[in-house]
Amino acid sequence: MITRVVKLSFEADRIEPFKKIFNDTKDGIRSFKGCIEVNAFQHAADPSVFFTISKWDSEADLENYRNSEFFTKVWTLTKQGFKEKPEAWTLNQVQN
Repeated sequence: MITRVVKLSFEADRIEPFKKIFNDTKDGIRSFKGCIEVNAFQHAADPSVFFTISKWDSEADLENYRNSEFFTKVWTLTKQGFKEKPEAWTLNQVQN
């Protein structure tokens, strides 16, 4: 299993649109083969910063999602409001 963490920074007027995009697409993401869960978190001190955290059975499952038409559509909408370049990390759990 892997965990994918993506940091997204938005212009102030794009915060609410991002929340709607995530809410409208989270079930679609979760329905992809290998997706265990996906959640979004808003930074407590800086409301323009979000983290999406998803868990996948394998890196291959994540890559299949990232290469999908669905991802392309979601990413195209999401990136319109970026204030900074997104950052992403793929993590392996060390200990439970």
